[in-house]
Amino acid sequence: MKLISGAAKLAGVTGWPVAHSRSPRIHGTWIERYGIDGAYVPLAIQPQDFIPAVQGLAKAGFRGVNVTLPHKETAFALCDEVEEFARRVGAVNMLTFQDGRIVGRNYDGFGYVANLRAHGVVPGAGPALILGAGGAARAIAAALQDEGAEVTLTNRTRERAEELARLVPGARVLDWERRAEALGDYALLVNTTALGMAGEGPLEMNLDGAAPGLAVSDIVYAPLETALLANARARGLTPVEGLGMLLHQAVPAFETWFGVRPEVDDELYRIVAA
Repeated sequence: MKLISGAAKLAGVTGWPVAHSRSPRIHGTWIERYGIDGAYVPLAIQPQDFIPAVQGLAKAGFRGVNVTLPHKETAFALCDEVEEFARRVGAVNMLTFQDGRIVGRNYDGFGYVANLRAHGVVPGAGPALILGAGGAARAIAAALQDEGAEVTLTNRTRERAEELARLVPGARVLDWERRAEALGDYALLVNTTALGMAGEGPLEMNLDGAAPGLAVSDIVYAPLETALLANARARGLTPVEGLGMLLHQAVPAFETWFGVRPEVDDELYRIVAA
C-alpha cells in the first residue's frame, strides 16, 4: 500500500458516474513509477453539487481535476480563465487551481495528434475526413488544422456537420452517403462517433477506395481494435487505435499537477488496457 504525506500533491477526475474512468489507472501508474508523494482519485459528483464541490476541492489544496460527463459545460462556465485552444473548441476537460483561480484547458487535440505521431503518422501529411460532429470531432478538427491539414466533416445528419463547420473555420462538409466513394482523396480517416463501440451499432465504412497510404484512426477504445481498424489492418493500411489518445492527453495534465513529464509506453498501454 502506497503511503502519502501531509504534503502530498492531490488531483482527480470528476464525473457522474465516474467509476468507468481509466484516468486513475493512468495517473496512478505514473505516480508509482516516478515515486511521487501524491494521489489521483475518482470523484463522483452529482450535477447539482458540481460547483460547490469543485470550489471546495480548490480550497482543500487539490492541484486540479479532469472533467468528464456530464460536467463539461458547467466546468467551462466555472472557469476564471480558459486557455485559447479550449475556448476555440468550446470545452474544457481539465481544471487547474492556481492562486485562487480556476483555469480551464482542453488536451483532446493534443492527445489525438500525439497518438498519430506515436503510430508514425504525420498529422498534416494530407487532407483528413472526420466522421461525426460532436465535441471530439471539433477538438480533433481544430488540432489537425493547426498541423496544416485540410479538414472535411461528415455526419449522418448533415445539418450537424454544417453547424460544426461554422465553428471550425475552413472545414468542408461531405454528405454521409459519399464518405466511401470520396475516400481516395484523403490521407487520414477519423471516426469520432460511438459507432463500433461495445454496445453500440456497427460503423458501416467501405475502405475499397482508400489510397494505399491511408491512416485509419478510431477514437473508440472499447474494444481496442474496432471492426474499422481490423478492416484497415487487413488491407495494409495504417490503423491508429483510440486508447493512445486517452493516454497522451493525460501527459500535460500530469506534468502540470505533479511536476514530472511522464512517458507513454508499452507498459502503460498494458496496464490501462487490462
